[in-house]
Amino acid sequence: MSDITVHRSTFQSENRSWLRGPDGTVPGDNPSIALDVSAFTAVDHYPNGFIPSGTVLGKITASGQYGPYDPAATDGTETAAELLFSSVTVNPGSTVIGGAGLHKGEVIPSKLPFSTGTGSLDAAARTDLKLVNFSEGA
Repeated sequence: MSDITVHRSTFQSENRSWLRGPDGTVPGDNPSIALDVSAFTAVDHYPNGFIPSGTVLGKITASGQYGPYDPAATDGTETAAELLFSSVTVNPGSTVIGGAGLHKGEVIPSKLPFSTGTGSLDAAARTDLKLVNFSEGA
């Protein structure tokens, strides 16, 4: 039997203006990662239903999953490990969602989605992300 009910979907236009170039973006460069949805807050990280690309991530030691980088944490996310390469949808009830990480390349810090709070870039995260070149300019 066919389902012909009307459904509404929302889509996020990808904004990777934070990338300076293609380094680190070719197939095979971006490892698959699992995001622990409970580590993110809807109001701060995905008010429109999407965790945006460019979010700075840390790896949760106990689970091996990723959450927003938080320099005040003690669960592993106090060390920046990746930037989220593509925006991901957070569906109601999701506990773990798949994504892709960016751990090398060239990034324009002022264009990252978060300028303060968890998931944002600070001096320690810049040091942690050794293969990422952070510089302003196109």
